[in-house]
Amino acid sequence: MAPNVKDVTSGVLYEHEEVPDYTRVIAQDAAKTPPKSYRELQPILWDRVVAHALVHLTAIYTLTLVFSGEVKLLTLAWAGVLFFLGSMGILVGAHRLWSHRTFRAKLPTRIALALMQVISWQGSIFRWSVDHRTHHKFVETDADHVNARRGFFFSHIGWLLMKKHPDVAKYGKMVDMSDMIADPVVYYQHKYYYAVWPFMFYLIPVAVPMYAWGETHTNAFLVAVVLRFVVGLNATFLVNSAAHAFGSRPYDATIAARENPLVSFIVGGEGYHNYHHVFPWDYQASEIGNYVTNPAGMCIDFLAAIGQATDLKTVNKDMINARSVRTGDGTRPVWGWGDADLSREHKGMAVISNVVEELGQARTGLPLGPTGCAAIAG
Repeated sequence: MAPNVKDVTSGVLYEHEEVPDYTRVIAQDAAKTPPKSYRELQPILWDRVVAHALVHLTAIYTLTLVFSGEVKLLTLAWAGVLFFLGSMGILVGAHRLWSHRTFRAKLPTRIALALMQVISWQGSIFRWSVDHRTHHKFVETDADHVNARRGFFFSHIGWLLMKKHPDVAKYGKMVDMSDMIADPVVYYQHKYYYAVWPFMFYLIPVAVPMYAWGETHTNAFLVAVVLRFVVGLNATFLVNSAAHAFGSRPYDATIAARENPLVSFIVGGEGYHNYHHVFPWDYQASEIGNYVTNPAGMCIDFLAAIGQATDLKTVNKDMINARSVRTGDGTRPVWGWGDADLSREHKGMAVISNVVEELGQARTGLPLGPTGCAAIAG
């Protein structure tokens, strides 16, 4: 089956990178290949279906233990700490540092992030970044392993339950990974991933609650490993599904990626996805520098403050404005009165009441209307 390449805009990975016409190349290659169905190209992997069904059912059972009060509060708090550390290993490390090179980090921080990334059990940094760079380069084609055009379920978890489309590997080879191969932290984390994995994913998470405050092995395993893993996995996958299905597209209305603050709050800063796909080199991954919905950005700022992160990249305001006007859907948010993006139309419809006359002249620079309100001229 030919890739879904019609009217698709290829993505970029780095600052100042030109956008090559990869979709044309994919379409030309597909025309030379006899068409096959998705069922032929991507058979369901039933062992994964069973494994994920069991682990999700176990997580649901674990919730019954939590709500019945059989799990110690410290164990829940510990699971929360592990969730945060694993998430930051993915978001700050695998995603913003290595996949998109939005900033540079000193060796101690790179080692720490590499270990934290293992907690989440989403594959090595190198493997994760290959797929993610390919996702950006060939977004919404069959070379995109979480192709949003194939529906919510597929982009959320369905892709994980079947063999990857051949185009993912084929065109993934076109993505430059030389910078990551040259990084010894990435190299050795990939080489020894499953030697470190038992300690970071299972042994340490279970041992701490057992020996620090006397939690049972069963509860420690179910809460700090199973439940934490399932919540973390689905939180990350919301970026692939919900953030490509629900929300506005103020920067580029031609792509599926959306601005979804709720996803950003749940995941830790990755829900402003329309912005991220347009400007993937911005270390904040959003135009709004809000730590409440972007703790990953807060962590990078903290690392910069202590000298562990340098060369933090952001996007010029004029570039954002120009792109939003050219390709956006007109829903770009404003921070309030005085924002340059607040339209003259909306200013003209505004009513400012209860204004003291002397201050009214000074604050608005406009005459007061007959009701004592400042009359806003269009």
